[in-house]
Amino acid sequence: MFKMIKAFIKEEDGINTVEIVVIVAVLVGLALIFRKAIFSFVNQVLDKLFNSGGDAVAEPGSGDIQDRDLE
Repeated sequence: MFKMIKAFIKEEDGINTVEIVVIVAVLVGLALIFRKAIFSFVNQVLDKLFNSGGDAVAEPGSGDIQDRDLE
């Protein structure tokens, strides 16, 4: 009986699954703890991304290259 228990403890067939479950549980726990900070950060990034869209495209003729530089 003792040999069977010892063999069961040394068996590593399901250890990868256990590791993944523990890692996912830790990540979910961290996300729940810091959810306000995460939502705030994501909202700031998205606001900057979508509100600065007008600055990304310059008006014609306002770039660094002038018409005289092309001749």
